[in-house]
Amino acid sequence: MKILVIQNRMGIGDMVMFIPYIEAISKKYNTPVSLMTKKSTKANIYLKNSKFISEIINLERDQKYKKHSGILGFFRLINDIRQKKFDKIFIFNSSLRYSIIARLSNIKNIHQYPLFQKNKQHIIEAAKDLVSTIIEQNVNPTSVLQINKNDTEEAKTKFSIDHEKINIIIGPGGSGITKRVPATTFIILLKKIIKKYDSHFYIATGNNEDEIKILNEIVNSDIKKYCTPLNNLSIENILPIISNCKIAVCNDTSFSHLSAGCGIKTIVLMVDTPLIYGSYSNKMYPILPMGETSVSHNTLGKERIDPEEIFRKFESLLN
Repeated sequence: MKILVIQNRMGIGDMVMFIPYIEAISKKYNTPVSLMTKKSTKANIYLKNSKFISEIINLERDQKYKKHSGILGFFRLINDIRQKKFDKIFIFNSSLRYSIIARLSNIKNIHQYPLFQKNKQHIIEAAKDLVSTIIEQNVNPTSVLQINKNDTEEAKTKFSIDHEKINIIIGPGGSGITKRVPATTFIILLKKIIKKYDSHFYIATGNNEDEIKILNEIVNSDIKKYCTPLNNLSIENILPIISNCKIAVCNDTSFSHLSAGCGIKTIVLMVDTPLIYGSYSNKMYPILPMGETSVSHNTLGKERIDPEEIFRKFESLLN
């Protein structure tokens, strides 16, 4: 049986959140599945070792890759799918477009979210409802990434990672300015940790101007010798470093999802996006802005994250 899964959200975090449901489909039918997703998810990097996925097919519908956009793209996508002769398809989307594409691609068994219900659709519950109904059991929502053990050992040697220390991933970046907790909050936290524990910090950010500014504030402070910046490494090279760490403290960024996926206890600073993005995994421990009992878009709470609360959570996770 040949099965196609389409996941058309664009972020790394979005893709990581769907991994348990893709694995559940694969296990149900006892076969690895083909995954169609956007290049921007970078799924080919962190899912390359997955035994549940046979291939990753690029869904080219964004500003840079437009093969499948528009009317012509509609028919190109049909042709690309039809050539692979899939027996079954799972569509993590409510779009009529993909429903029609599946039918015109000669796929007989089509499973999809209810049509026209994208508005206010819960990212996890919609996937859970679709897959749990088919496999007739609940799906554990905790994502697990398969990281090559040899790569982990090589990273340990290459970066002189000392396991006598508490090695910590710090993710102070984020896809938007409202998600980025100030560098001063991280510096206060890191100083508290250093004062009590023999630690080393691996600072994972992107290379855009705003994230580099935050990174520089941290690594150019008086805790510089305790920090190793990772901004010039690829995600492929960062994942084995994450696997060598004991704990992570991240904003709602791709590294919070990746570290949790690597099985690392991850404190997620949730300040301006729905809480589910920092709590769907049992390896995630969300910290909310002072005065909030939940968060969503426009909470705008980055200035109200308490480093003392993070430190208390950090200590509780060490024990």
